[in-house]
Amino acid sequence: MTDTLFKEVHYTLGGLIHDIGLGRIGLPDIQRPFVWPNAKVRDLFDSMYKGYPVGYFLFWQTGAEDVTTKVIGQGEKQKAPSLLIVDGQQRLTSLYAVVRKEAVLRDNFEHEFIRIAFNPLKGEFAVPDATTEKKPEFIADISEVFNRPTHKTINEYIKRVGEARAADGGVLTDDEEERIAEAIGRLAGLTNYPFVALELTQTANEEQVADVFVRINSEGKKLNQSDFILTLMSVFWDQGRTDLEHFSIGTRKPLQGGGASPFNPIFQPEPDQLLRVNVGVAFRRGRLEHVYSILRGKDLRTGDFSPARRDAQFGELKEAQAKVLNLTHWADFLNVVRAAGYRHLRYVSSEGALIFAYQLFLIGRTEFKVEPYTLKQTIARWLYMSLLTGRYTSSPESRYETDLKLLPDGNDPAAFVKALQDVEHATLTDDYWAKTLPLELSTSASRGPSLFAYYAALVLCDAKALFSKGKVADLLDPPAIGNKKPLERHHLFPKRYLHKIGTTELRDTNQIANYALVEWDDNIAISDIPPTEYWPKYANRFSDADLKEMMHWHALPEGWQEMSYQDFLVARRPLIAKIIRQGYEKLTGSSGA
Repeated sequence: MTDTLFKEVHYTLGGLIHDIGLGRIGLPDIQRPFVWPNAKVRDLFDSMYKGYPVGYFLFWQTGAEDVTTKVIGQGEKQKAPSLLIVDGQQRLTSLYAVVRKEAVLRDNFEHEFIRIAFNPLKGEFAVPDATTEKKPEFIADISEVFNRPTHKTINEYIKRVGEARAADGGVLTDDEEERIAEAIGRLAGLTNYPFVALELTQTANEEQVADVFVRINSEGKKLNQSDFILTLMSVFWDQGRTDLEHFSIGTRKPLQGGGASPFNPIFQPEPDQLLRVNVGVAFRRGRLEHVYSILRGKDLRTGDFSPARRDAQFGELKEAQAKVLNLTHWADFLNVVRAAGYRHLRYVSSEGALIFAYQLFLIGRTEFKVEPYTLKQTIARWLYMSLLTGRYTSSPESRYETDLKLLPDGNDPAAFVKALQDVEHATLTDDYWAKTLPLELSTSASRGPSLFAYYAALVLCDAKALFSKGKVADLLDPPAIGNKKPLERHHLFPKRYLHKIGTTELRDTNQIANYALVEWDDNIAISDIPPTEYWPKYANRFSDADLKEMMHWHALPEGWQEMSYQDFLVARRPLIAKIIRQGYEKLTGSSGA
């Protein structure tokens, strides 16, 4: 029989909990200390309560007690871990958190308790809410069942439910009391629930364990190449992966007490997206398929592995990540995004474009040393172009790889700028503006790149919202947001009006060319009024000059309110395209079309 790297071992839940409490079982660096949502934990206990199988665990028996590991939960342990969880961590951590009533780490890096409610009369589990809290039939937190004598829990429950029944003129029957005792006893007895674990032997090294983890998970949840690389980082540079995660969380949550942080409303990248920026800066790679092998120290030509080569490649990744997570670089890049007319993530159609633009920004700044003003304008133009054309919405890795190869050798800043401008000029031709873009505007996609580029153009051109004295830029980026967004998309031909005249399909009523940005109170006031009625009323707010300017920025053809709906759409699309072009020309500094 072929020798294996594992053996089969049988445990009970209670035995596993005991070993975790002592510290014998710990969390290896290839795993992350996050647990399931409460609903999945509820389902896990429900399956165990019903006697269903809930899967196996995979452990790594290191045999050593000086391995750098993370422990489960909080507080010091009596022993250093010698048995590490490779697969099944979220399941076992969740069970431990409930049985021991111990706070665990969520994916927002905050510690909290997992609470699961239980109705012994029905044998049902629930995530506690206002309803369960009010019902005496529910044990609000099953942790108490595991942390006090079972008979006390049964007696107190029977007393509480009996009193509630009596208050309603009812009674708790003997059969119900027996069912209650059986159900609570069955729940408490889950500490004897059997588990099978496969234990990797001491002969397995960290790289083999990482490889096993990747192979197991690739057969279940299909992991992508970034997952593999993050796993490898956990083995050989766990601080680097942790830094990516903390930075990602920091983009979403302001730092308590103030101070410099990555928090912003424009781009909140996930760790794997930041990793893509790292890889692009470090290796000029857009495809990640070979990066996993490179970081393992593999020579792609010979197939040989070398620890020295692995260390050197990780050294390059570390240098790149220092640039990526530099808060000055990050803040300057976000200002570039704003300079391109994009003020909020909700109006960005492709985060892939932001990822690549950040790569270009860092390469241009740290390698080519492009003068800051020139770099800002260059990347803002590139971002506007790539978002408008949907450059990275389909097969982004292939496009990343192709575009990175366009960058010149050497460190000539002028050559860097020219390489990007050449792509822009080849993409945004006169035919694109006059023919391709108007056709692309013939869509009802609510997050269409051309629609958001139109909004960006209105920001860049300092345009005001329709029927408003307020600028689009200010209303898209307000100092505070109440229950209503200050700016809303308004159907110039209201949907219900269109329904009345026979146009009912969403692909027709929600055409991009039927949208305009108005303040929310105007949007509500107009409601379903046809344009022939509301337009004269609102037009009277403005002087002839102001009205002409407003019609220009909002691409309204003369007499549009009297047109048939289809004629209006056909007439407005090329006018919107011209405004989008004006936005781009604002970035290039050229004259209007």
